[in-house]
Amino acid sequence: MSYKKILTIQDISCVGQCSLTVALPILSACGMETCILPSAVLSTHTAGFSGFTFRDLTDDMPDIQKHWQKENIRFSAIYTGYLGSTKQIDYVKDILQTMGTEDCVRVVDPAMADNGNLYPAFDMAYVEAMKVLCGAADILIPNITESCFLADVPYQETYDENYIRGLLEKLAALGAKTIVLTGVSYTPGKTGVVVYENGEMAYYQHDKISKGCHGTGDVYASAFVGALMNDKTVQESAKIAADYTVKCIENTQGDSDHWYGAKFETALRDLIDMVQ
Repeated sequence: MSYKKILTIQDISCVGQCSLTVALPILSACGMETCILPSAVLSTHTAGFSGFTFRDLTDDMPDIQKHWQKENIRFSAIYTGYLGSTKQIDYVKDILQTMGTEDCVRVVDPAMADNGNLYPAFDMAYVEAMKVLCGAADILIPNITESCFLADVPYQETYDENYIRGLLEKLAALGAKTIVLTGVSYTPGKTGVVVYENGEMAYYQHDKISKGCHGTGDVYASAFVGALMNDKTVQESAKIAADYTVKCIENTQGDSDHWYGAKFETALRDLIDMVQ
């Protein structure tokens, strides 16, 4: 495996184990040189904390990109997470198209919705802008709610394989070559991920832990990219990321004081073993 330079673009929540405070250590543990482009800085994440501070870094993004271009910096992979506005999406789309190496892998996690609803900061104009960004991706990593908004499909709590296939086909029409759909549960007590490549679906199922954790989508996407850049296939990477995320959730169970995130650090050794 060559030593690869990866760029991840998302916010910094200083406390809360999500976004860049998850992506940076996980990708670094996977042996990558991990570069960051913060979209905003928050004192904490917004789920459960109140009175948090927020610093929007949208206007800094073009100048950072210009400096990188001046220094001829290019990335082997570009992985995007939570973005704060349609303006940021426009900037990030340009970065995806111009800042990669010839064989750059572009991964988009359209972090904007869950449990049937958009996050409070977003509206349908944001969804439309995200559709364009997803079309610029090589690999898309949405959950089911995000997929429904992107594909203009009604959200359902229960579904079958035909529903999931229809959802994936509409997502593929946006332009992403490969889709990794998370949180797919066909039976009670089980969940998993579906990899959609070249019109084919592959499902990896695992136990569903009833009490989840905030930020596990970021944990999953970061571990997926880390495995993929260690020359694992998309299906292998999807499985590794799922197993690692489950381990992180398991390690957080029973700690009532740790309600705001997953103890992903406690399982980094497991992830390193998985990707090597």
